[in-house]
Amino acid sequence: MTAPNRPPLLLVGGGNRHYREYLLAALRPHFRLWLIDSADSTWPHDYVEGVTVADTLDADALIAVARQVTASFPARGVLTFDESLVYPVARVAEELGLPGSPPEAVQACRDKATSRAALDAAGVPQPISRTVGSAEEAVAAAEEIGYPVVVKARGLAGSLGVLRVDDPTAVSDAYATASGAVWPGIPRYEADVLVEEFLTGPEISIDAVISQSVCTPLVIAHKRTGFAPFFEETGHTVDADDPLFNDAALLGQLGLVHKGIGLTEGATHTEFKLTDRGPRLVEINARSGGDFIPRLGVLAGGSDPILAAAQIAVGQTPPPRVVLRRTAAIRFLYPAADCEVVDTVVHDDRFGPTIREALGAVATGTHLWLPPHAYQTRSRYGHVIAVGADAGQVAADLDCAEDLVTLRSKPQST
Repeated sequence: MTAPNRPPLLLVGGGNRHYREYLLAALRPHFRLWLIDSADSTWPHDYVEGVTVADTLDADALIAVARQVTASFPARGVLTFDESLVYPVARVAEELGLPGSPPEAVQACRDKATSRAALDAAGVPQPISRTVGSAEEAVAAAEEIGYPVVVKARGLAGSLGVLRVDDPTAVSDAYATASGAVWPGIPRYEADVLVEEFLTGPEISIDAVISQSVCTPLVIAHKRTGFAPFFEETGHTVDADDPLFNDAALLGQLGLVHKGIGLTEGATHTEFKLTDRGPRLVEINARSGGDFIPRLGVLAGGSDPILAAAQIAVGQTPPPRVVLRRTAAIRFLYPAADCEVVDTVVHDDRFGPTIREALGAVATGTHLWLPPHAYQTRSRYGHVIAVGADAGQVAADLDCAEDLVTLRSKPQST
């Protein structure tokens, strides 16, 4: 049902339909949407009142276009789900007097070296981290920290350009991979790579909203990774009644991280390792989580982080989290090797009782590349989602995820 008097909201960046359509579908009943995007894709038109094409990566150009749009579409907020656009959108919010965190705080989230320095000053426990500008500096930093170490790109997110290194012989190759990782709009630096202490323990993410500098956690997701020594995100599990919502040390650090960075308004996605020394920050992003994590939050029943992010963007107060004691989880599907897609087949006769969705999400002729050649959306051929009151049954049903969607492929053409 569409709510009356829907606030007008600017949305910047449409993105990949497979990963973004559910977000627009969730927002449309509650907000009037106008999309500013780098291209006029057809799929968002069912959800928005209009589309304006602009160079979304250029903050000044985006501000000018936003002023033109809001002359006839009086937006009360601006929102993006795209990591590469968070800084230009923060500039738009500041220039148009809309709710949002200071652009310099948002930029600090994008730059992991700046994040580390700010949070060290704020007293947040973190892994040892060194910023390096050459393979030789990377080797020296790894020797200082002690193996194993993590080598990562300074300005990327989503585990792109992140590797574990166990000995000196692999550091130079890891540095080359991290410094060579690219994504549209990713800032580059003279010293563009971090070498960090390797943290052991489960990895989680927290999707939260912050309003008037008060941080409220909404979704806690437990991450699965694969393709070692890379940290490819292969799945997430969300429990609406997760006991970590009552973990004072974790929530205390979450608040300190937001305060130390200087965030005041917006949605965030913060990643921690739960080590035997306590929680340790991996990174913070000034946006909602990707990989369908907000959707898992809705399916688990604990919160609606999609709606909350938009409400914060227009200056509203989101409703409190409601615990319904469900578990929602996703597993992403990968080919056995780099390949060209022929087709995918979903076997709904094989679904376990908690399977909510199984999709082959690639078209015939798509080229799939595994790490280190590509990551995430360019590596996966589909996903499976399970939802249920019995967390054990959800896990068991997802153990068979690869059997639910068959990929037919052929070797990559040269």
